Parts: sequence; C-alpha cells; structure tokens
Amino acid sequence: MTARVCVARIGAAHGLRGEVRLWTFTEDPMSVTRYGPLSTKDGARQLEVSHARAASDHLIATLTGVTTREEAERLNGTELYVARDKLPETDEGEFYHADLIGLAAFDAAGTALGTVAAIHNFGAGDIIEIAPARGPTLMLPFTDAVVPIVDIAGGRVVIEAPAEIDGEEPNSV
Repeated sequence: MTARVCVARIGAAHGLRGEVRLWTFTEDPMSVTRYGPLSTKDGARQLEVSHARAASDHLIATLTGVTTREEAERLNGTELYVARDKLPETDEGEFYHADLIGLAAFDAAGTALGTVAAIHNFGAGDIIEIAPARGPTLMLPFTDAVVPIVDIAGGRVVIEAPAEIDGEEPNSV
C-alpha cells in the first residue's frame, strides 16, 4: 500500500451550496487543488477540491459532488489524504511529518531512546515527541541543535537533549 499523507481537514459548512472551510497542512494552501482526488482516512471516499479561495486562516472550498449545506455538514472533521508520491520532494533540512513518524531515536552515544511518535506545533515551533519502550513520552524542540541528524533512509534520528532535560542545572550567567 502506498503511504499517504494528511494534507487537509474539512471544517464547518460555509453557506448553503455545499462549500466547506478547509484547513490545509501544506506549505502552499492552494496546492490541495492540484493533487487530484483526496481520500478520507479509511480510503472509503474520494473528494476533489474543484474550487478554493483564501479566507483568514483557511480556505473556502467547493468539493466535487458536494452541493448542499447538509452534505457539507456531514464532512465536518474529515481528514483528507494524498499518496505520498504525489507530493513534491523536500529541500535539504525539510521533512514531511509522515516521513519522520516511526523513525528510531538515539542519543549521540548511540543509546536507543524510543521512536518518533509525532511532530506537534503548538504555535512556537515544531516539537518532536519520542515514545520510549516504557514510560512517558519525551517532547523536545525540533531544532537542528536538539535533532542534529535526521536519517530517513537509515530510519533514525539523533537527539541531543538540552542539559535541562538530562536533569542538570542550566548554566548561570
């Protein structure tokens, strides 16, 4: 099965003719109009963005075959996916979150820390979540200093946790 990437989430209906609010997870929000049919998480339904226009922090979109407010309301919260191979290649130092999830995480000495469980962004930058074999997850800034090595082909990331995370006192000035 081809890997799929979530590129958008349908929000509330907009107007009476089946338009929806669409939150995209792409660098260029309008790119969702160029991917062709998008599928639901379970793959049971295909939806194509036939028209979209920018709103404040989302798009107002028309989906092929969705013509009434009631149909649009039933789609609220639906995530839309595209095959990974339809996405453009990333630049050096850029990654699709889907490519990072599941990678093994090691510290600089080669000790296994767990696996990458998720990448979050709560507004102040990306956070990498590492799930150890046992115990609570570790959430760290996803920066070059903390994650100096991302080796997708090798299936691993290297984590250099800040001193505060390792339990040491930060340096005093």
